[in-house]
Amino acid sequence: MPASKATSHTSNRLRLGVNIDHVATIRNARGGSLPDPLRAAQMAAAAGADGITAHLREDRRHISDEDIVRLSAEIDLPLNLEMAATSEMLEIALRHKPHAVCLVPEKREERTTEGGLDVAGGHNHLAPYVRSLSQNGSRVSLFIEASSEQLLASASLGAPVVELHVGAYCDALADGRAKDAAFEFERIEKAVNQGAELGLEVHAGHGITYDTVSAVAALPTLTELNIGHFLIGEAIFVGLEAAIFRMRHLMDAARGVAG
Repeated sequence: MPASKATSHTSNRLRLGVNIDHVATIRNARGGSLPDPLRAAQMAAAAGADGITAHLREDRRHISDEDIVRLSAEIDLPLNLEMAATSEMLEIALRHKPHAVCLVPEKREERTTEGGLDVAGGHNHLAPYVRSLSQNGSRVSLFIEASSEQLLASASLGAPVVELHVGAYCDALADGRAKDAAFEFERIEKAVNQGAELGLEVHAGHGITYDTVSAVAALPTLTELNIGHFLIGEAIFVGLEAAIFRMRHLMDAARGVAG
């Protein structure tokens, strides 16, 4: 459980990690210091988030090194640092010792993370990152597709956590492609169950909205959702605390947890 810093909850409660990257995206579009990702993290905590996620990309398109310094020092929630498996990022993670590190694939030309990490094909490259980060005290997560091959490879590396890329399901559901959505959801459900059987803690993220969260959140062995872009976008219209509070309510309702 991420939360030596967080309040204890019932075992059926699904954790919510709020990704604040796109607060920094808006700030960087104009320059200067506003809006402040640290303030967003503090508001997320007040609204019921269980952790804060930030992706430090190699091109620094949103979260900056200074953001990581401030978040590490000033938030009370566990920090989940998303990063590529590169020597530069490893050095930063080892220095700041975030609660968790999620290794993700990264291409400079992509708008957002387009798919899962190829753990099976990159086993030898990833092994020293998983080992070094774990020995440094960070809980390592691998961002993967809902695939048996990738789950087995993740378990063999000794990573305690996987995060499933659920974007294909969310996109299909949002587009009204019911057959595709059913197919993708079956893959997710099988992967969540297999991950639990392998002794992995299973999380999910990417593309989750109010309309797509309920079925995913209801999967009983899933332990955490990480949601960012949708919440930051919704915050433009209703405010960040209100956006997170509603997502928290939908997650709790899916789990049968009293609000």
